[in-house]
Amino acid sequence: MQAEQVRSPIRVVVAKPGLDGHDRGAKVVARALRDAGMEVIYTGLHQTPEQIVETAIQEDADGIGLSVLSGAHLTLFRRLTDLLRERDADDIVVFGGGIIPEADIVTLARMGVARVFTPGASTQEIVGWVSTHLGDQAEGAEASVAQTAQAAHTGESAHTGESVEGTEASPA
Repeated sequence: MQAEQVRSPIRVVVAKPGLDGHDRGAKVVARALRDAGMEVIYTGLHQTPEQIVETAIQEDADGIGLSVLSGAHLTLFRRLTDLLRERDADDIVVFGGGIIPEADIVTLARMGVARVFTPGASTQEIVGWVSTHLGDQAEGAEASVAQTAQAAHTGESAHTGESVEGTEASPA
């Protein structure tokens, strides 16, 4: 008789980098991921990319979800993805949400950000994506980044919104 292989829960670090002090949406997303059976580590407000990466490595996280409303998304995501590469931890899937222009989403995809949710996505959409793309972390991350990069290259939109303000919106 073969022993059943027990799969550990998906581990996600949810973080609010920079000076942005609005964390209601990040808390709603963190709770939705937790309620879906994932292990969630919420870092709190005003975290540096260095602190976030260190937490993700220490916690053996499968993914990092950043919520950025301050307009500093390009700088913060770039620093975070650079640090992950420097620490040989770029197998940690990076996704995020916030007030991020469509043109910047293409740039973020080129940096290696697997998915960006903008205002309007439901928590079910976010949980579904995380479950699908981090559930089989090794394959999901590579496929997701490749799909995002392909969509960015062809000009297609591979991203829909995240309810970062904390209210769940239904598609219009």
